[in-house]
Amino acid sequence: MKKSHSPWLVLSVLCLGQAVALMDTTVVNVAIPAMSHRLGADLDQILWVVNGYVLTYAVLLVTFGRIGDLYGQKATFLAGLGVFTISSALCGLAQSPTQLIIARLLQGVGGAMLTPQSLAVVSKVFPAEKRGAALGVWGAFAGASAAIGPSLGGLIVSSFGWRWVFYINVPIGLAAIVLGAIVVPDLRGEQRRKLDLLGTAVLTAGLALLVFGFIEGPPHRWGTLWGPVSVPVVLVLGALVLVLFAVLEGRRQGRDPLVPFEIIRQRNFALMAVVVVALPCGLGAMLLLTSIHLQSAVGMSPVAAGLTIAAAPLVSVAFAPYAGRCIDRFGGKYVMFAGFALFAVGIGYLALAARGDSTWLGMLPGLVIVGIGMGVVFSPPAAIAMHDIEPSMSGAASGLFNMMRLCGSVLGGALVGALLQARLAVSLTDAAQSAAAVLPAPYRQPFVDAFATAASPDLAAARLDTTGALAGAPRSLLDSARGAAVREGVTDAVRFSYLLPVAVLFAGALGTLAVRGHTKRARSTVPELAADSPGRS
Repeated sequence: MKKSHSPWLVLSVLCLGQAVALMDTTVVNVAIPAMSHRLGADLDQILWVVNGYVLTYAVLLVTFGRIGDLYGQKATFLAGLGVFTISSALCGLAQSPTQLIIARLLQGVGGAMLTPQSLAVVSKVFPAEKRGAALGVWGAFAGASAAIGPSLGGLIVSSFGWRWVFYINVPIGLAAIVLGAIVVPDLRGEQRRKLDLLGTAVLTAGLALLVFGFIEGPPHRWGTLWGPVSVPVVLVLGALVLVLFAVLEGRRQGRDPLVPFEIIRQRNFALMAVVVVALPCGLGAMLLLTSIHLQSAVGMSPVAAGLTIAAAPLVSVAFAPYAGRCIDRFGGKYVMFAGFALFAVGIGYLALAARGDSTWLGMLPGLVIVGIGMGVVFSPPAAIAMHDIEPSMSGAASGLFNMMRLCGSVLGGALVGALLQARLAVSLTDAAQSAAAVLPAPYRQPFVDAFATAASPDLAAARLDTTGALAGAPRSLLDSARGAAVREGVTDAVRFSYLLPVAVLFAGALGTLAVRGHTKRARSTVPELAADSPGRS
């Protein structure tokens, strides 16, 4: 019999591959100004550099999760790493916005191929009594990889240039391919089955429409996209296509469906697939709002803001393994509730601490609490969701679970962006009225009018038009008033918008109370591999 490697070594390799895929959902954001300048890209093109990756990544997770079940998780994982590594190199070599967008779309395909395999393999190779700790590490990497992206991206761009945001994936990907080929076990079954091609096409179309709608909603103010097509029309059409998918899959159960309904009938899996949406929704909103506040209101550089925010994911890495052990010992329901609550309380603290003159030290307690909450809460959902899933369906279950997680990120970004945009229109105007008091009377109302139509924190980097009604206003007073208006207006809008992730996370906490308890120890799905676990090392 072929010698099997330690499950913990297998987990390390899987986390290495998964980390680069998840990190690329956020790491590119800080490189946007440099990419736009060097490639001559307009705003729409830059948005698709960021969102094109998320689109293909989210849409294809379920499909490639099922492909892993049918044709082997190891082969699919390694193929995904290959696609991701090659496309990362192509991103770095891109000479035009179009080339970069195409490479990013391909990069998302690679991410979708490898990500669901990691959770499926972890669920198989660990014995039940060690699985909670293992999934705790998996959850820590999943959460921290996305959270650390902006901080790491800022350091890379400032030190080496924007292309190295992509080039850095190449040696990591090659190392993961070599290690994966040696270490990751081939767990495919003997039975050969067929992929549900019709279900794959319909699900891909439905998810693509929904994700596209949520991505394009904020920049188009949830209105018209082109001609008679609007964002609501795209979202409704996507929902209808998914209903058609459910009908088609219902008729195919028993004939190798893309999504076996047995997965959804597992109460805890279905509940966790919904609850897990709150986590990236809260995390994405926190990262966006805190970054905007620290840069646009406080005036920190992107690198300084990124390093400040990095406190949360760093703390989460330290706490996640202990959370996994608590799951093994006490069960996941109350551990998860505590994590959600801490996550929400930490963001609430950030809202209270947000001021125009905030310092990194003043924000640090909130970020530490957020990090503890992240570390505690990111591991239980996966452990609870996968506990009762049959090994033959673990890939499909992992794909569905990860797809819901990523859709939560897209949804959170869209909702908090819309809320922030609406609040800025009010907050900037109110702040401008207060700040205008330092100006001579004839210039006060024109100054306020200049802010009345603003709905973007980018105003912090803009200059007021001094050739019109503000011509002749004392420049020093005008700059002082503008700085005060932006600082206070952005801070108020961010503080208000923090309410959204707090509410979402508290709703997630309440959802965890519906989890049904299960035995903390059960038979391992792969006993010959589980016996090699180095739990004593």
